[in-house]
Amino acid sequence: MSGPKARRVAPALNESRRLLLRVIAIAALIAGFAYPAQAHSLDEVDAMLQSDEKYFQTLDRPAPDFTLRTADGRVVRLADLRGKVVVLHFIYTSCPDVCPLHAEKIAEIQTMVNATPMKDQVSFVTITTDPTRDTPDVLRNYGPAHGVDPVNWLFLTTTAGQPEDATRKLAEAFGHKFALTDGGYQMHGTVTHVIDKQGHWRANFHGLSFAAVNLVTFVNALTNNVERPHHEKETGWWAKIKGMF
Repeated sequence: MSGPKARRVAPALNESRRLLLRVIAIAALIAGFAYPAQAHSLDEVDAMLQSDEKYFQTLDRPAPDFTLRTADGRVVRLADLRGKVVVLHFIYTSCPDVCPLHAEKIAEIQTMVNATPMKDQVSFVTITTDPTRDTPDVLRNYGPAHGVDPVNWLFLTTTAGQPEDATRKLAEAFGHKFALTDGGYQMHGTVTHVIDKQGHWRANFHGLSFAAVNLVTFVNALTNNVERPHHEKETGWWAKIKGMF
């Protein structure tokens, strides 16, 4: 078959394949979460992703702290999200290109996570870097317009007493570089940050070409607590010897 009809059929087939692959990925994740005792250690997941996912960067440092607010005026601190894995990114809603695509990538990841028992253990956080134009009504409508489910998603902006550039400074603390153009656009990187249940910044996924299932795999390792807790107190004879010095 050739001609215009063939060209119309091909995109539909490609979309069907993508949907099938997503369903298969979700099914595999659900099957994996049915056996948490078999979860790999975070070191094993790190090693796997470093060899398989070129856009993955492993980290282990305290996440930059923040106190921001929702469209409804509720104050949210990073400490309020303790006990949950946080998937965080920065956008501004008037961005004409990469930001909507980033929001849709987050929606794809959220759909995969929320089809598993992780749903109640993960928070998705979007932070605007343009608080002046991103009014409460804009914040309220942006997520649903891009497929993000409010059930475990927050869109945050500055509080009443903060300077206008507070969220841009926060983004810089997460490693972003900003350049403001004359037209009011912001030139900045595209990174998805992952923070563990204790508030430690554990990974970056750069750009938009990473495999969503790889980020979900990393989040799974964090939700299953498969690593030794940070600064866990050592016990036994070796700890007693070290305590003598």
